[in-house]
Amino acid sequence: MYAQPGHVNSCNTPLFGKFAETMIRFHQEVISPADGPRSHFIPSSSQYTLDAMRKYGFFQGVMYGCDRLMRENEDPWVYRLTKDPAGNLIKYDPVP
Repeated sequence: MYAQPGHVNSCNTPLFGKFAETMIRFHQEVISPADGPRSHFIPSSSQYTLDAMRKYGFFQGVMYGCDRLMRENEDPWVYRLTKDPAGNLIKYDPVP
């Protein structure tokens, strides 16, 4: 999975963070492979939320994740484009 350098490996909000990380990992490892990738971004929205929670804590990280989900569409907007592993152009938007 995608991991930003210099970030911690777990959310600093113990109770909610651990539960949210478990649910996101379940989505990434069970639901997403069965349903197929749908994100128009690198990193995916689930990984973005996980990274944001680890960087900013549970509550602010979830807010970043919700904002990202509202922007999850095919509009080009102002994002830098890169290529995914399959060679398709995809929007690059890391956690600020």
